[in-house]
Amino acid sequence: MARPKSYRDLIAWQKAMSLAKCVYKMTESLPRREAYGLVDQIRRAAVSVASNIAEGYGRLSDLQFRHFLGNARGSLCEMRTQVELAIDLGYIDMEIGQQLMDQSAEVGRILNGLIASLRSTGGAKAAKSNSANTANSANTANNAKAHV
Repeated sequence: MARPKSYRDLIAWQKAMSLAKCVYKMTESLPRREAYGLVDQIRRAAVSVASNIAEGYGRLSDLQFRHFLGNARGSLCEMRTQVELAIDLGYIDMEIGQQLMDQSAEVGRILNGLIASLRSTGGAKAAKSNSANTANSANTANNAKAHV
């Protein structure tokens, strides 16, 4: 996969940022007693999605990038669970909650596609690299035998 110039150009990051902003707006209406509980948890999880995408982009390999995209997916699932709890507790309106769930599902689909694209290109690179390493190992072993 050819990387864009910046993580900001990734649709996954853009959508995750939009989701985080919506989560911040939605959590403003939650009860004050939840300020250091559910509100904080939902916000941290939502911010973590975009942050993990950006951090993974900044890593040196597609394998590391994929790892952080997996972390972003995990944070997304965490956020969805917390939104569902807020809906069940009556802290947020069902319609607003459903909009967040729909938006987060879209982010999840985009993340899955990005992970799959990295997996397919990374798998080919790894296979090629493993073949080259195996050939180099065989040559090294043969050269060692010749010098004995």
